[in-house]
This record gives sequence, structure tokens and C-alpha cells, in this order.
Amino acid sequence: MAGSTYSYSRRLLRRLEREFGPRPWSCHGQGVPVLVGTILSQNTSNANSKAGFKQLRRRFKSWKQVADAPVEQVERCIRISGLSNVKAPRIQAILRQIRADRRRIDLQFLHEMDEQQAYEYLLRFDGVGPKTASCVLLFAFGKPLFPVDTHIHRIARRLEWIAPNVSAEEAHRQLLPQIAPPDRYSLHVLLIALGRKTCKPINPRCEECCLLDMCPFGQRRIASKR
Repeated sequence: MAGSTYSYSRRLLRRLEREFGPRPWSCHGQGVPVLVGTILSQNTSNANSKAGFKQLRRRFKSWKQVADAPVEQVERCIRISGLSNVKAPRIQAILRQIRADRRRIDLQFLHEMDEQQAYEYLLRFDGVGPKTASCVLLFAFGKPLFPVDTHIHRIARRLEWIAPNVSAEEAHRQLLPQIAPPDRYSLHVLLIALGRKTCKPINPRCEECCLLDMCPFGQRRIASKR
């Protein structure tokens, strides 16, 4: 039964690995910096979120300093990441709550939890939804979750892997059980690579796509040009 459940996602993974090469898991950092970086990445570009994170770390030498600084200072550091008036107080509230829970600002205890317990812990924080929680647990701890970002959501709908009206939040629930745990990191990273290079939101390069024969959207789009 499991092999049948995973057959479609494994077919996608094989195609993407041939196109982009394998993507074995690697740790992206400890839990707190990955969490803060993921919050900064919400509703902005990868370049802008990284620039905001870099400025924040240059200005403050510890997460304690970030938590206790005037919110205007944090906001100023992360302005390039967008929505800084929302993200700055959220980040500070999360850091303070972690400290209240654990007596220090550290998330490495999540290593000891199973993925569901760790996921539920992170979802308690305002500003942390399924994608952010899944990213932290996948990238920092190697827990087998499958974050659905805008690229993956778009591709999954174009492939008709999920219905057109399925939200990103619901897509997490629908896609996770269809992907074998050891495949989740690689498939996540490779689908994002496809979304950035080929399956773009506007003017997708369907003719060049390694998934074209699996993609009803791409086939209809090419047929409409003939």
C-alpha cells in the first residue's frame, strides 16, 4: 500500500533528480536562526529575507539582545525583508516566549521530540503557520515534513496533484502522506528549483519542463499555442 501511495511522488522525484541532480539533506542551521530566517522570508524574496537576517545579526550579537531591544531597532534592521512592522514584534514575542518556556532562547530541545510534538509546539506562536513550522523542523532538525511554499503550491495545482481551490495550508495535509519520509527534503528543494527556473508564475517555460508529460496545465498551454 505504501509503495502505491508514494509512486507518483517518487516518479516526480526521479525526474527532478535527473534534471537538477540529487539533493541530500543538509542542516541549514540551529532552530532559532532558521525560525527567524523563515519568518523573514514570508511574503518577500529570498534575497531580501537573507539581507534582513544578515543586518539583524550584524546589529545584535545574541538572540537575547534581539528579544530585549526596542522594537523600532529590530524593525529598522529587517526593513528590507518587508512587513517589518509586523515581523519585528512577532520575532521578539517568539524569542521571549521561548525564553519563558525554556529559560534560554534555544530550540535544540526539539531534536528530542517526535515531529508531531515539535510541529505543535511551533504552531503555538503567532506568525508561525504550517509552512514555517515545517521549514524549521525539516531544515534545522531533519524531521520528515514537507513545507508547501508558493512554488510548490503552484506546481502541485498545475500538475493537478491537488485541486485548484486547495489552499496552501490544506496542501500540507494532502501532500505529506503521499511522499515517503526519506524523499520529503529532496522533493521540496527540487520542486522549488523547478519553480524558480521553469514553472514560473508568469510565462512558465513549459516546453523545457522535465515534467511536461505529467502536467495537464503545461500540455493545455502548449496546445493552445498551436
